[in-house]
Amino acid sequence: MVTFHVAKNRVLAMKRLIAATVALAALTGPVFAQASNESDPIIMEQKQKKKDAEAQDRQYKSTLERTRQETTAPRTDPWSNMRGTDDSKTKR
Repeated sequence: MVTFHVAKNRVLAMKRLIAATVALAALTGPVFAQASNESDPIIMEQKQKKKDAEAQDRQYKSTLERTRQETTAPRTDPWSNMRGTDDSKTKR
């Protein structure tokens, strides 16, 4: 009869161990499901979009800088050929 209780206790301990293992696996499953995969097409697309946006931003900044350098030239008077040669106030 003693061996029956020992066997029953072992079976009960094994059931508890299996139940705990299943519960632990069920709780940790979503953690591994959220892990990122570098070869995922969505992630690769997002990275490509980010690189394209950065390249476009660099190109915009360089164009803006070139435009600023070009505008530092002295400005000319577009109406200079419309005026007469003498602009003194006494003739008016």
